[in-house]
Amino acid sequence: MFLAALAYSLLHNTIFSLLHEAAHGVLSNNRLRNDFFGIVSAATFPTSFTMQKIAHLGHHERNRTDKELYDYYLPSESKTVRNIWMYGGNLFGLYWFMIPLSNLLILVAPTYFTSERFIHGPAKALGFESYLEEIAQYSITRIWFECLLALGYQVALYYLLDLSWQGWLLCHWFFALHWSALQYVDHAWSPRDVINGAWNLKVLPISRLLALNYHYHLAHHRHPQVPWIYLPQYVNANEPQPTFWSIYSTLWGGVRPAPPMSSPAQFPFKAQE
Repeated sequence: MFLAALAYSLLHNTIFSLLHEAAHGVLSNNRLRNDFFGIVSAATFPTSFTMQKIAHLGHHERNRTDKELYDYYLPSESKTVRNIWMYGGNLFGLYWFMIPLSNLLILVAPTYFTSERFIHGPAKALGFESYLEEIAQYSITRIWFECLLALGYQVALYYLLDLSWQGWLLCHWFFALHWSALQYVDHAWSPRDVINGAWNLKVLPISRLLALNYHYHLAHHRHPQVPWIYLPQYVNANEPQPTFWSIYSTLWGGVRPAPPMSSPAQFPFKAQE
């Protein structure tokens, strides 16, 4: 079970990388085909393709701004609360778990999910206020049906494959550990710049292949409409390419005071004193 969960954490990230391509509209040149496979990939995550697309494109607009910092805390923010977000969300995998839980909330209470009360209340406390403000501007009906499809896929998989809840939970927790960490390792301590605030990470070739070059994240932020197979052509070999583990290990030191916008990267990385 342990080995299966470990394999799942790596292979399932390939499907997420396909979802990421679809969110940018570059999984296929055909719009219908792109969105179809985006919806299918999202169901395996599980989430709504429309919601993921809105959230991810919003990330490209907010990257490294005050609205999207997880490695730093602002003067007006509690260091303790931001550390809870860092450890719980990015390092212990709860960031991923919040997504299927939000899907369930959409299914049972869609109007509450998009209400000012929820967005500026619980969502703000968890750090998702900016995402939900944008999602609330779109039709919740399509998102609701995509969440229902994702739930149906997960339930069907559970019964058709005769899964155990322990095995299902272990596989998804291992994936959550991998995915939640990667979502911010490729940004942590990078320049406070919307476009250049990311890294081209150095990882094993097999890891890069399974993630469809997702680790070339700086190249992606600079050229978001370039499909994954061409991203290596946009990597500047003269720029720093830190390893995944060199950044991941420093995140365990906790959040740091936020430098002003346009500040350069904190490279080489050092543990917080």
